[in-house]
Amino acid sequence: MSGDRAGAPPPAQDGPGSGSGSGEARVPEGLVSAVVNLVDTGPVLLGAYTIAELTAVDAVVDFLETRPSDEVLAEAVRSLAARQMLVAGSAPDQVQVRGDLGIAVAFQQRARSVLDARTTGTEPGEPWRILLLPQPEHICLLLRIDALGVHQIGLYAFDEALDMLVDWLPRGPAADPAPGADADAVLTGAERSALVTVTHYTARGSAEVAGSSTDLVLARRGGRLHLFTRDPADRDRLVAGRADGRDGVRDRVGALLST
Repeated sequence: MSGDRAGAPPPAQDGPGSGSGSGEARVPEGLVSAVVNLVDTGPVLLGAYTIAELTAVDAVVDFLETRPSDEVLAEAVRSLAARQMLVAGSAPDQVQVRGDLGIAVAFQQRARSVLDARTTGTEPGEPWRILLLPQPEHICLLLRIDALGVHQIGLYAFDEALDMLVDWLPRGPAADPAPGADADAVLTGAERSALVTVTHYTARGSAEVAGSSTDLVLARRGGRLHLFTRDPADRDRLVAGRADGRDGVRDRVGALLST
């Protein structure tokens, strides 16, 4: 999907060296409502991008561990420009991020929380990491990241995005939570495990300033699903809990997003 097909001009973002220095996307009037209306009819897929391409337009960089080298970033800028996704802005020191990538940047900057889920024990073709960025209109910007670092981005109805996440997380019949259970031993022997972290943040220009966060750990071992949360009195300690089946996991994850 492109900005033109959304029925509005593509969003613009200040580029590196901008006179404003904010790097914040300016969203054309009507764009958000037009895209939200499209999501109501089905998922809006926004393409696949490398870490360097996302970093070049300041998208989700605060959630990524490594920054590509200047040489890699320069090549990403040239690639985006060749595809008309980066064009000169209204001022000499600005660029416009156009089309689907521009829409992704605009919706990312509107979010005020992110769910970051990382899984071990994935199979070929599966993402190893998923990001959900809820929007006020009960939709989600969803990023699936594979082993090659390709980020597939789309906008989905909130419930659909949550279902996709839960279906990807470890699952199985609930293990009985044993007092004093050794979380390290469970995770070491797990066939599949996941760390789910929800972080609330505020924005300063294009930078996300992290606030409170909550973790949920899931591990399937011996066909049984173990669940752990952090001890409020000792954040370094994991406490065993329970989630009954898929619905139980969905309820726990949904509760994290609603807090």
